[in-house]
Amino acid sequence: MDRSIRVADPLSIGDLITYLGRAGRVEDGSVRLVAGSGVLAVYTAVLYPAGILDEGHTVLGLRTLALADQAEFDAVVPVRSLLDRLQRAQQASDDGQAPSIAVPTEVSTVTWAGISPPRGGWKRIGSTTGAALETAARAGVDAVANALPEGTGEHIVRRVRSEIWGRPIEGVDLPAGAGFAAWSLGFLGDPAEEIPVFEAGAWTRITSRRGHVLVRRRPWSLLG
Repeated sequence: MDRSIRVADPLSIGDLITYLGRAGRVEDGSVRLVAGSGVLAVYTAVLYPAGILDEGHTVLGLRTLALADQAEFDAVVPVRSLLDRLQRAQQASDDGQAPSIAVPTEVSTVTWAGISPPRGGWKRIGSTTGAALETAARAGVDAVANALPEGTGEHIVRRVRSEIWGRPIEGVDLPAGAGFAAWSLGFLGDPAEEIPVFEAGAWTRITSRRGHVLVRRRPWSLLG
């Protein structure tokens, strides 16, 4: 099937390049593209469980942009491949027209992409601020660095990160990993910005002016 992306505003290509560049520095893997109703939703993974015994949260970043057509598809593709095509398209859009960007070949081994946040049913449960999210993110980065000396095994690394990023942010029902996602993906601007918190089932969402972070808590545990 021939699938392509054609954004309504050529400037969106640059925004998407910046977003995916940041996402690639956090988790250099894959990106999920969901197109429909004239909108492209671009999901990236920041944190996710490594296996069935991993009790960590799934934390996703989300940017949306308007499409120039009514394309419909759901594809998981390599971040680097998509970035390369976007950069070429940006160079070719000097005439103010957004070129059509072919969707790269899909990958099929991405566990986090098998779960989808709800599209509706979100209920506001509170709010936080850009400053609170950034404080939690910076504290977590320092804690991870201090807790993990060089040469630590992958299993221990994941366990420590899961514990640190699962700690609650003061004053709001969110794990610190949500702050890390918002900060590392460039979703935080004004420290005083009030950022609403929504909930739908097992999912929690924060929405700033620059993007969304979605958190899915593990609904069960083999140990509990």
